[in-house]
Parts: sequence; structure tokens; C-alpha cells
Amino acid sequence: MTTTSTALAIAADGLRKSYGDKVVLDGIDLAVPEGTVFSLLGPNGAGKTTVVQILSTLVSPGPTSGRVRVGGHDLAREAQAVRAAIGVTGQFSAVDGLITGEENMLLMADLHHLSRREGRRVTAELLERFDLVEAAKKPASTYSGGMKRRLDIAMTLVGGPRIIFLDEPTTGLDPRSRHTMWEIVRELVTGGVTVFLTTQYLEEADELADRIAVLNGGRIAAEGTAEELKRLVPGGHVRLRFTDPAAYRSAASALREVTRDDESLSLQIAGGGSQRELRALLGRLDAAGVEADELTVHSPDLDDVFFALTEPAAGTRTDARTGPATATALPHQSEETVR
Repeated sequence: MTTTSTALAIAADGLRKSYGDKVVLDGIDLAVPEGTVFSLLGPNGAGKTTVVQILSTLVSPGPTSGRVRVGGHDLAREAQAVRAAIGVTGQFSAVDGLITGEENMLLMADLHHLSRREGRRVTAELLERFDLVEAAKKPASTYSGGMKRRLDIAMTLVGGPRIIFLDEPTTGLDPRSRHTMWEIVRELVTGGVTVFLTTQYLEEADELADRIAVLNGGRIAAEGTAEELKRLVPGGHVRLRFTDPAAYRSAASALREVTRDDESLSLQIAGGGSQRELRALLGRLDAAGVEADELTVHSPDLDDVFFALTEPAAGTRTDARTGPATATALPHQSEETVR
């Protein structure tokens, strides 16, 4: 996805934040197009929450240096206009458990200075949208984790923000609730909302994000689509396993540049496992009159990208479209087996 012809919901140039001698963010550049999901990944302490707090005006003073625009407004000079354009849902729920879900929503409507009639209309609409009508009159303390998260996002939407910051929104949720939250995010983006997502679940970023940035040591180590980032990491290969030693030896002779494992009777061939590569591989086996008992395609995933780029030595930024990563991938890869 290009950003040259699309309006930017968030733009940061040289964003830097330090506390005394401690540099937390060291020159962050961001370009998030409107109506997309942008995900920020990184290990604990990398600065993800600090980025969200700065962009959402929750840190005072703001950036130590750098230029930032959110929703078309200058962060330093138009902080109030930025606040009017955004919504924020953090790692910890803002829901008041002592009052009902409906009362939480109406309280948020009051904070946004909506009229009583408008507040009730918006509340009813959002409770229905997030499947909370039946629980609306119950104390929020009785809600499950997934229900509280849905209520939290519903409360965030009361003011009609066009940009939403979700800081690890599915932490602690069970898999079913997490998938429900993913559907909510997709619906928001379909409606034109921009979502800035931080998450500790790499699968979540892979599922949702149009673009992903990996933050390490206060710097962006790499940025791109999920597929672009996966291509940065070496290690893709096809593994063939045999039960017949004679077939194993024949295959090893027929194939070039293979890594042999005589004990397990398996061969490893470097490659991405594309349809063209697999067809060529199987063609060479057919020509040799050999058939493998098992074929497994190993391809790098976001776990590999994360581990490779957040190692201590991985401090150089990489653009996924133009340059390779400097780190070495760890041997954790997704697998697809064909028997």
C-alpha cells in the first residue's frame, strides 16, 4: 500500500522522547494512511506505549523533538483538536465496574457534551452494535473480560473518533473473545476509521494490519506489510522425508544443493515453497522415479521476524521493500505438511 496519494491519519517525523539521560524514542518516523490498520510490534520496554501516549496527547510534556500530525492537526500546537479526533483504549479497561454498562456509556456521552437525547440514541446504537443490549442494565463488574473490552471500545466510539489507538486491546482475552475483537476492528476500518494497534500477539498483527512496524530499542527496526517483513528473514525451505533408504539416496542424487540428514532419511532444500518451486522439485523427483513419503514446506512467519529484528544486534532500520534485515532468523517457522 502506498502513502503518496492517500491522506495520512498519523504522520511523525523524527519523533524523539527522553527523560533526562534516558532516551525512550530515538527518531521515529511514521506514516499511517486513513482507513487502515497500522500495528506497532516490539518487546516489553521497546517504547510502544510511549508512542501511543504521545500520539494521543496523554504525555505532558509531549515529544522532546520531532514533528507530529494526528488527524491533520499539529500535535504541539493543536492538542485539543487532536483529542477531538481520536479515541483511546489502553491495556487496562476504563470501564467503571460499579455502574451498569449503559450508565458507563451515558457517562461517556456526558463527557462528550452530547445532549441527553443524543447520548441515549448513541448509547443504544453502540450497545446493539457490540452485542451488549442484554447486559446493559447489569453492573459492569459482572461482565466477562471480552464483554468489558467490547464495552470499552463502545465507550471510545461515543464521540465518533476517526482515529482509534488500541494499546494491546486483547491482552488476557480467551481465543474466542480475541477473534470477536478482530471482527470489531475490521468493521471499524470498513467504516473509514483508522486503527493504530499495539499488540503482543504476532498473529493479531498478521491478521489485521495493513502495515507493521517493529520497534526495538526506541527505533523502528523494520516496516512493511506482513508479507514484506516475512521476506526479510531467511530460512524458508522444503523438507522431504523418506522411509526407503534407496529412495532417499536416489532423491539426494537427483536434487541439487540439498542438506542431508542420513539418520532421519530427510532432505532439506532452500526455497520459499512457491507453486513454481514445488512443481520444479516434484518434476525432478518424478524424472528420477522417486516419491517422497512426506513433503513439508517451512516458511518464516512474524515470530521469526520479531525474534530476528529484536535481538540486541538488530539495531539497523530496514525498509521491507528495499533492503534486507541485518539479523539472523531463529529457527521457529510455520509449517505446512503434505502427505
